[in-house]
Formats: sequence, structure tokens, C-alpha cells
Amino acid sequence: SKSIGTMGDKPEDAPHNCPGTESEEAGKASACAGCPNQQLCASAPKGPDPDVARIAQRLSMVKHKVLVLSGKGGVGKSTVSAQLAWHLASRDLQVTHSH
Repeated sequence: SKSIGTMGDKPEDAPHNCPGTESEEAGKASACAGCPNQQLCASAPKGPDPDVARIAQRLSMVKHKVLVLSGKGGVGKSTVSAQLAWHLASRDLQVTHSH
């Protein structure tokens, strides 16, 4: 899938009359016809993520956070995460791992 940069809730390469990714019309409106993001917008969940508050609460006691991510698979995210955790733990630092 293609990564899309956004300006507000409208992809940068969206048509001028784009209803926005949060709209119930996202991917379905006539302005969406031919847009490279049409399928992505139509299938994306709408509204705020219900897990955000729970995640924020769980992370509130974590002093330092390291995020290892990539938009592509097979680039070594798990390897980097495991090696980093091993190294930090070897220095007697508390390390937790979650997906």
C-alpha cells in the first residue's frame, strides 16, 4: 500500500473537492473517483482511536520510549528491537517489549 502524507485529514495528492479521510463520504464521494487513495480512504476506520487513552495510561510510567518502525517489511525491525533490548538489559536497565 502507498503511504500518504496528509494536510489536515486530506491526502496531499487528493482531488480539490476531497471530503477528507475522516468523513463518512471518504472514498465514496464523486470527488473521490480516480483518486489514488480512494480504496484506502473508503476502508479506513473513522473517528478517534478508542485505544489511545489506554495506551497513554500504560505508557505514562515509562520514562524513556524507543520506537522502532518502518513502512516496509523485512528490514530488521525485530532484530534491532531485540538487540537493543538485550544491550539495555545487559546494563541492568529494565526493558519491556510490546507489539
